Amino acid sequence: MAILSVSPTRMELSRLKKQLQLSERGHKLLKDKQDELMRQFLDIIRDTKALRDELEQKFRALRHAALLAKAPFSEKAVLESSLSNAPQIDFSMKTKNQMGVYVPVMTFSEGKPGSALALSPALQASKEQMAELLPDLLRLAQWEKKCAILAAEIEKTRRRVNALEYMTIPQLKETIRFIVMRLEDAERDRITRIIKMQDFEIAPEQ
Repeated sequence: MAILSVSPTRMELSRLKKQLQLSERGHKLLKDKQDELMRQFLDIIRDTKALRDELEQKFRALRHAALLAKAPFSEKAVLESSLSNAPQIDFSMKTKNQMGVYVPVMTFSEGKPGSALALSPALQASKEQMAELLPDLLRLAQWEKKCAILAAEIEKTRRRVNALEYMTIPQLKETIRFIVMRLEDAERDRITRIIKMQDFEIAPEQ
């Protein structure tokens, strides 16, 4: 591990020791954040998969019922009926700060439905059942977006943790060790010079 390019002085040693303490504290905080984000990610992944599987099953059943309900009518008639009888939906999205990560929060409210009647009771029932899935569809979209955001944040945090753990902290420790050795060598040299000077001053008297 290459050491930092610094002067081997006591001032630099003190500065690097403080920097090492900050780096180790930052590493712990980031590691804790990474672990918590991973826990949340696994929870939301599990919930998202369960909701997606549930919706897929419901859609398969509704698609079959809808095909049977609209069979007697033309595509144009079914489309016109659907558009004229569509409910009004107010949709909004905001973000929520979750451990420094902004995740989406979606809300919607369903207004009054259109006044036109459906072509048949079966088709109307099929449309109403499909509309009932809207809250779960929005929830699924919200959770999938949250999964993507958390995954990106986990990866970013992981890179920062690894940089501190495998680069910054070892390099600081190695540099501190180098400066300590240089200072110890300098101290030994100083003591050796003092002893030699004392021996030199004492020698003529003998």
